[in-house]
Amino acid sequence: MKEQFIKEWNKRPWWMNLIWYFCLYMTFIYMPFDIFTKSPEQWEEIWFGFTLTGWAAKATEPLHWLIYGTGAYGFWKMKSWMWPWAAVYSLQVVIAMVVFNLIEDRNGIVRGTPLSAFIAGCLFLLPTIALWRTKNHFKLVDDQKTDS
Repeated sequence: MKEQFIKEWNKRPWWMNLIWYFCLYMTFIYMPFDIFTKSPEQWEEIWFGFTLTGWAAKATEPLHWLIYGTGAYGFWKMKSWMWPWAAVYSLQVVIAMVVFNLIEDRNGIVRGTPLSAFIAGCLFLLPTIALWRTKNHFKLVDDQKTDS
C-alpha cells in the first residue's frame, strides 16, 4: 500500500498533487455537502467573479461538481487532455479572483481593493502558469503508459 501511494505521488509534481487532492476534496466532500445539505438561502456559486444566488446558483452547482470530478480523474490518470484545460480553468479562477475583489456585493460594498485584486490574481496566476508549462509532463506520462 505504501509503495503504491509513493508511486502515485511520484507521477506528478508535488504542487500538482495538491491540486489533485483539492479536486478530490471538492468532488467527494465539499460539493456533495454543498449540493445536498444547504438551504435555498445559502445557495451561492461564483463564476468569473460574479456571485450567483438562489436557483441560478443551484442550477450551476452540478457544473462545478463535474469540473472538479473531471479534474480529479484527469490528474489521477495524468490524462493528456488535462493540458491545456486545467490551465484554462485555473486562468478563469485568476479572472474570478480579480473581478470578485473589484465588484460590489449585494449590499453595494466593494469586497476588496485594487491591491487585493492584484495580489489575489498573482497568487492564482502561479498555478496557472505552472499548469500551462506541464504539457510535456502529461505527454510523457501518456507515452510511458503506451510503452508498457
